[in-house]
Amino acid sequence: METGSALTRARLQITLMRHGEPVMSANRWLAPCDMGQWTARYDAAQVHASAIPARSIATASTACVIFASTLPRARSSASALGHAAPRVDARFREAALPYPLWHFPRLPPAAWVALFRLAWLCGYARGAESLATVRLRAKAASAQLIACAAEGPVLLVGHGVMNFLIARELRAAGWRATGRHGSGYWGTASYHAA
Repeated sequence: METGSALTRARLQITLMRHGEPVMSANRWLAPCDMGQWTARYDAAQVHASAIPARSIATASTACVIFASTLPRARSSASALGHAAPRVDARFREAALPYPLWHFPRLPPAAWVALFRLAWLCGYARGAESLATVRLRAKAASAQLIACAAEGPVLLVGHGVMNFLIARELRAAGWRATGRHGSGYWGTASYHAA
């Protein structure tokens, strides 16, 4: 028979969800120096409130505590899930994307995002937090989620890279992944205390 504390730990759950698809106009090809303006538009974007997967709505409906990053795409995603007042915290904000000030070549924004994120993972951080700094932020964010899990199931509506780093911290703290539903828009990953 499980003891009370073991039973409580078994019920602790944290779900990390990526925000919905941002409302952005079609993008033309950009030079690297234009990525600052593109990122600012992306960071200010709300999300399409339609076509939310049923599993995302179900996950949000069972959460006792809902967190979101300070970025509008995370906050508007929480609102689209029926939670207009999540606990908003800058620790959950996406890792900023560095970019050089070159005026050529021109590529689609998605290509620059992939290239600059890879460069960031290799140590390039011009104008952005370093990977080491973001990892510290992810550690603090995971500790906050773990502390709130005693209140009931926790949902974080966040971002791809930051959710990935928070997930690493949860696993390092002994939490186990119990369900993954992709890393795309509205994608989720759930973790339970071991």
